[in-house]
Amino acid sequence: MSLHGRLLPRFRRLPVVTRLVLAVALTMSLVLAGAAGFVYWRVKTALDQQLDADLTAYQRGLDHAVRHGAQLPPGPSGSLRQVLDAHGRVLDSSDAIRHRALLTAAERDAVARGATVRRDVGSLLPITPGTLRLQAHRVTAAGHRRTVIAAVRRGHRDEALRELLAQLVIASGLTLIAASYVGYRTARGALRPVERYRGGAATLADGTQNLRLDVPADRDDEITRLGHTLNHMLDRLQAAAERERRFVADASHELRTPLTLMRAELDVALHRPRSAGELTETLRSVDAEVQRLIDLSNALLGLEELGSAGQLTRAPAALADLLDAAVTPHRRAAERAGRDLTVDTPHVTVDVDARWLRPAVSNLVDNALRHGLGAVRVAATVHEGALSVCVTDEGPGFSPDFLPRAFDRFARAEASRTSDGSGLGLAFVHAVATAHGGTARAGEAGTGAAVTLRLPC
Repeated sequence: MSLHGRLLPRFRRLPVVTRLVLAVALTMSLVLAGAAGFVYWRVKTALDQQLDADLTAYQRGLDHAVRHGAQLPPGPSGSLRQVLDAHGRVLDSSDAIRHRALLTAAERDAVARGATVRRDVGSLLPITPGTLRLQAHRVTAAGHRRTVIAAVRRGHRDEALRELLAQLVIASGLTLIAASYVGYRTARGALRPVERYRGGAATLADGTQNLRLDVPADRDDEITRLGHTLNHMLDRLQAAAERERRFVADASHELRTPLTLMRAELDVALHRPRSAGELTETLRSVDAEVQRLIDLSNALLGLEELGSAGQLTRAPAALADLLDAAVTPHRRAAERAGRDLTVDTPHVTVDVDARWLRPAVSNLVDNALRHGLGAVRVAATVHEGALSVCVTDEGPGFSPDFLPRAFDRFARAEASRTSDGSGLGLAFVHAVATAHGGTARAGEAGTGAAVTLRLPC
């Protein structure tokens, strides 16, 4: 496995703050190295240009003096010279170098062929005493070939570069430390809300109720949006838990009555002899309670599905056919009661979820037949993309104290909890309207009650 393949998994296992600080430090190291290298190169170039200019001027003076047999001129402070004949013997030399050879045999041959040789003697680092920059050139004097070597000392130039390197290293190190510290503090500050959110989630896992994260209202960054998202998730979780608790409470409360009645009927039938007619009546009573349990379970499950999913499958449906399918099961009951049941609807197509809208209208018709009087009328209209379905009767209507809670679960206009119906019909209607993005409203219609569904279609 390569070095990269070994280090990357280890890097990913580090804490986020550590990874951020390392990333900042690495990036700043590259930036500082690049900046320091550029500064060093610029300063070195300027110093070398000045040194080369001095060396070239000195070289020209020496070449001119040798060519004309004049006295060799003094050079810049610390400069050196050496003149060789065609065989490499020293003809003239500065006292500091005397007869020390400054050129190699290969370099002397190159100069003899007419090349100009320039090189440095000694190194910048490690420190070498007596560093030089020399330049050798061939000169012809009185028909004789001479090699003129001019050299200048690099001590001031090298000292300046070494001082520059030390300053750059110190400045870069301090800058890197400062950048890493700022990066660390910034990363800790930026991730502090995340740690706070994690602590809040841990508190929620311990069973704390109604927990919400403290999200600043005056910011709109990624961490703040994460906080809002988590709070929204907590709202959804609390709503789901509340629906679950309410479902269990409602089911246990409402199932108790029919189960108790069934148990009482069966106990009576088992504890004393009964005739065939009495047993038949008992079975019919038990069958009615069983049907009540089935209806209640279906209503509770329907409400729970609507509340938890919150999404419908809309599809084009013929409004007249939809309402006729909702009303038809109740026509026989209306005929037995001697009551009129009419439907007034335009022949249009609406975009709704017929699977839920049909039982909602059926519930309204059933409520009107159970609790109302006189004719029951279902009227539908479509206007500006909105469907309105109104079910009215000619009974006493809703009492004023019942209207505010008409769409609550298990709300009944009658005082007795054992009255006919589960009290889930209007709650189901309201859930269907809300799932469609619409509204449900209960009120009076002249001489009776009216419930209106208004849905976007």
